[in-house]
Amino acid sequence: MKVVVIIPAAGLGTRMASAPSSKGKKSAPSKQFTELDGVPILIHTLRKFAASPQVSEIYVALRENEISSFRARLEKEGRKIDQKNIQFVTGGEHRQQSVANALAAVTATPKDVILVHDAVRPFVDQEIIENVVKAAEKYGAAIAGMPAVDTVKQVERTAEGAVITATVPRERVVMAQTPQGFRYSVIKKAFDEATADGFVGTDEASLVERSGHQVAVVMGSPRNIKITTPADMELAEFYLKG
Repeated sequence: MKVVVIIPAAGLGTRMASAPSSKGKKSAPSKQFTELDGVPILIHTLRKFAASPQVSEIYVALRENEISSFRARLEKEGRKIDQKNIQFVTGGEHRQQSVANALAAVTATPKDVILVHDAVRPFVDQEIIENVVKAAEKYGAAIAGMPAVDTVKQVERTAEGAVITATVPRERVVMAQTPQGFRYSVIKKAFDEATADGFVGTDEASLVERSGHQVAVVMGSPRNIKITTPADMELAEFYLKG
């Protein structure tokens, strides 16, 4: 069995900008290229998977016009990352299409494990990676997740906002993280079915759930944050210093 990592990184990440760019000023980089301690967040993320002895290959989905420049940056600052077999594929208009493009480029057996990880979760640790791989191998599908801490409300959207329709028991809720791991046969089937039906899910697990396959949950980490806002960057800088 081999483990292949897919990192969809073709998004624009518009929430990272604290304010719109002024006319004539250079726009802020997409969040995956925003620098953390002088290095793009995406490279920090790649380092975590390159350090895993379980990982054989890494596929990164980028916008076509960003591939050559990022490859050059990776060669300059990637250090030990280049020891892994890293491939670049052209990303799609949305996350699901980017992952689908990477899956089309992957050569795998049905029992190989595919991990999909957010480009801007650079603090994933080796224990989470290992546990997701083990659970995906055992159950066919698994994600990292954290128990809900806040009270969760179900609402109905209105023109003036929202109205609560139910309180969801917290013990029945987890906050999904990545990596999300699947046997190749499971994720390929789910993506093929979604493509045929024109269905777009919120994450890879939602496609697998729709395909009728149960998805296990392994414990994530409060530090395994997804960097999407300037406030997240402040927390990321604190974690990096720690």
